[in-house]
Amino acid sequence: MSANDYVHKVLPGSPGGPLLFAFHGTGGDENQFLGLARELMPAATVVAPRGDVSEHGAARFFRRTGEGVYDMDDLGRATTKMQGFVRAHVDAAKPSAVFGIGYSNGANILASVLFADPVLFDASVLMHPLIPFAPEVKGSLAGRRVLITAGRRDPICPPGLTSRLQDHLLAAGAGSTIDWHEGGHEIRTGEIEATQRFFASAQKAGAAA
Repeated sequence: MSANDYVHKVLPGSPGGPLLFAFHGTGGDENQFLGLARELMPAATVVAPRGDVSEHGAARFFRRTGEGVYDMDDLGRATTKMQGFVRAHVDAAKPSAVFGIGYSNGANILASVLFADPVLFDASVLMHPLIPFAPEVKGSLAGRRVLITAGRRDPICPPGLTSRLQDHLLAAGAGSTIDWHEGGHEIRTGEIEATQRFFASAQKAGAAA
């Protein structure tokens, strides 16, 4: 696996500063969260890959056979590939910390990489994730932070599954919280503000360690 396994964009940050990986939702691309990622973490180098699966022309990170029904073999393929992509960038940059943010399908691939490689990300934001299976965490997430943002009326990501995901993260040792809003699958201003606070706290904690 290499740093060029995905079509991607990089916004350079401060040398030796943090890396922030940004994962788009279904139908997005590497540009979807570049600007937001820069606003959230101005000093970070932002890496934004484009999903390598096309669903009727919409880019995704792994295949599915229906809404909320995943091709688990392809998810395994995509997880291994993304894990290698992220590690290649980390090895090249030697950053002070590694952060991730993903929305919807992007949150799902980020979560899957967390399960497969718990020490890879120091802190992650999962915006409207849907994990409809019991994950196998290959190690401990102790010392890792995860913020989940979600809508209580999300028709795609049922709140019960969101809470179950947090239970799995907590059981694996992660520090995990959920920021709820009263809407659906859309990203709201309060989520952005919660993410800003979360990343600022994570960076401060890392600097103090």
